[in-house]
This record gives sequence, C-alpha cells and structure tokens, in this order.
Amino acid sequence: MLELFLSAFITLFVVIDPPGCAPIYAGLTKGASPAQSRSMAIRACVIAGIILVGFALFGEGLLGALHIELDSFRIAGGLMLFLIALDMVFEKRTERREQRAEKVAATPEVEDVSVFPMAMPMLAGPGAIASVMLLTSRVQGLENTLVVLGALGAVLVLTLAALIAASPLMKLFGARVEAVITRLLGVLLAALAAQYVIDGLRASFGL
Repeated sequence: MLELFLSAFITLFVVIDPPGCAPIYAGLTKGASPAQSRSMAIRACVIAGIILVGFALFGEGLLGALHIELDSFRIAGGLMLFLIALDMVFEKRTERREQRAEKVAATPEVEDVSVFPMAMPMLAGPGAIASVMLLTSRVQGLENTLVVLGALGAVLVLTLAALIAASPLMKLFGARVEAVITRLLGVLLAALAAQYVIDGLRASFGL
C-alpha cells in the first residue's frame, strides 16, 4: 500500500508540478487581493481534482468504449509523459506556460484564472489525465484505487499550498531554484515514462 502510494504520489507530483505552477500563478494573480488569490487557488485545485478523479474512475470505461487496449494506452501515455519530461529538462514547458499566462493577462476582461488556464490545462492537463488513468489501470480492487486517489488528493493539497504561498516563495527562492527543481523533476519523470512504455510493450508482446 505504502509503495503504491509513494509511486502514485511521485508520478502525479512530477506531472502536475506544483513548483512550476506556483510562479505562473503568482504572475497571473499579481493584481488580485490575497483573499481573491486564495479563493481562485482553492477553486482551481477543486476543479482540477474533479476532472482527474473523473478520468481515474471512468477513463478505463471510456477506453473500452473506444476499443483501445490498456497496454496501448500505457505505451502512448508513457511516450507523451516522456515528451513532457524533455520539455521540463530543457525548460520548454515553463516557456509555454508563461506564454499562455501572458495571453490571459493581456485580456482585461479575464479576471478569474481558476478554470482557465489554472485548473485546465495547467493542473489537469493531458499529462496528469494520462498519468491518473495509467495508475488506476495498473491496480485492482477498491482499496488500491483509493490509495491512488489519496495520492492525487495529497498532491493537490500540496499544489494548493504552493499556489497560496506562490508570491512569498518566489521572493524567497527566486527563478534559479525553481529552474533546478523543474529540471530534476523532469529527469525523474523521463524514467517513470520509460517504465510505462516498457510495461506496455511487455504486456502487449507477452515478454
């Protein structure tokens, strides 16, 4: 149980990337009051949680309806996560997030950033959706599924804390520390993605 929780927690933490989302959120809510910023952070994490739990519980049924085998999804999901990992190591992911944030900030009528871009696609993006579906597809039984969902909840709580503390943390650590953390998480995610692909190929070819 503990091993499953740690595996799910690390995977989801790396993919959702609270340290990478925090500075973007701080930039998006620069003009908001502390109460508004806190309210948007809570809303973003709750909406992202609903989206991810929905895919965790019903994603396998959706794949079945589309006649997609889980092993194929493991391979595709692993490749997609590997591309995200490369982006993290070479800082392309951060650049794209910043560009998306600039577009939102440049639109005066957009005030509430909790749904877009924070909840989706920053928190509940394609990588997070693929990860939570892969994790739940690898386990059997209600208890194990609840462990994965518990890990997701823990990551979202940490993400909420990171978003709320984003502005003071950015002043404390600065951009350089954040870049180092993002690159280290990217290397870890690359290894996890490779394992997903290996598991999918083994199961597909009976190796």
